[in-house]
Amino acid sequence: MTSSSRLLKYSNSGGTPRSRGGSDLESSGVHNLQTHHFAYEELEEATGGFSDTRELGDGGFGTVYKGQLRDGRVVAVKRLYNNGCRHVEQFLNEAAILSRLRHPNLVTFYGCTSSRSRELLLVYEYVPNGTVADHLQGHRAAERALPWPLRLNVAVEAAAALAYLHAIDPPVVHRDVKTTNILLDADFHVKVADFGLSRLFPLDGATHVSTAPQGTPGYVDPEYHQCYQLTDRSDVYSFGVVLAELISSKPAVDVTRDRDEINLAAMAVGRIQRSELDQLVDAELGYGSDEATTRAITMVAELAFRCLQQNSEMRPPIKEVLDGLRGIQQGGAKEKKYDVIVVPRSPNTVHAPWDSMSTTPSISQ
Repeated sequence: MTSSSRLLKYSNSGGTPRSRGGSDLESSGVHNLQTHHFAYEELEEATGGFSDTRELGDGGFGTVYKGQLRDGRVVAVKRLYNNGCRHVEQFLNEAAILSRLRHPNLVTFYGCTSSRSRELLLVYEYVPNGTVADHLQGHRAAERALPWPLRLNVAVEAAAALAYLHAIDPPVVHRDVKTTNILLDADFHVKVADFGLSRLFPLDGATHVSTAPQGTPGYVDPEYHQCYQLTDRSDVYSFGVVLAELISSKPAVDVTRDRDEINLAAMAVGRIQRSELDQLVDAELGYGSDEATTRAITMVAELAFRCLQQNSEMRPPIKEVLDGLRGIQQGGAKEKKYDVIVVPRSPNTVHAPWDSMSTTPSISQ
């Protein structure tokens, strides 16, 4: 039995994953999902026969197409590349996890085809404004549609989605947090997507799951990569890279940069430690020219620095990061009265005065 089959039984029963022999992957997976099952013919019609003109992009293990259902809903349809075992597992994993999640900053899952279908297809809400990566470094970067206030809101809403995943029972670790998996709707609100690599955590209080490292280069937690131990702080590390992208507009990996700065995580930590934040931040965001923006970006950089610590125990939980971001968004500790979270001393932080006592504003009451 595959890991995805166990995940499906886990999510449906609410118990500990356990192996059961003798069941087919597809029939024990898709058929048992508590979700709507679409007919293949309806989705083929909705996408114009999976026309190349409807293609939105690649979604990890499949191609995504724009479509319109018979009831008028505009949707995104993910079509499995092939029926290889690993791809089928990821398909079932994503369907199993998404079918039990409900949060305004997670992409809405409408359903999938049944195990009897000629192809495996996933159906989601259509999110029209592309990915955060598109706007930071991709084909929509020239539009400059993400000024600093919107970027800060993207950080808040993405953190809120992750905080929800880590707090539900059983917890979910996304395992592939990156700007290409953070979608933006018509009003530029966040929809976190692509749960093919996500993992449910056991209910026995375990602090990690031992599993072979998977994810995207530049975002993978180095401790997870070295020790094969996945924790919720692995998502926190990846989110630290996202924060670094939001303040710099630079890609997570760029082989044209100096060798020790190919990974944005290393670049961000190094620039912050050397008090060179002005050389990291996107000059068009207003850093250095607007006092409030400068202060906010500096505080977000401090959060990114903490998230990017090599030692996972030094990273804050995502709920603490979320509280800090909300505090920054609402004016920071100097302008409003918030509770203050005392954080561990970092080797070096954004500003020298923060070395002895680093604080992050929180609006949690």
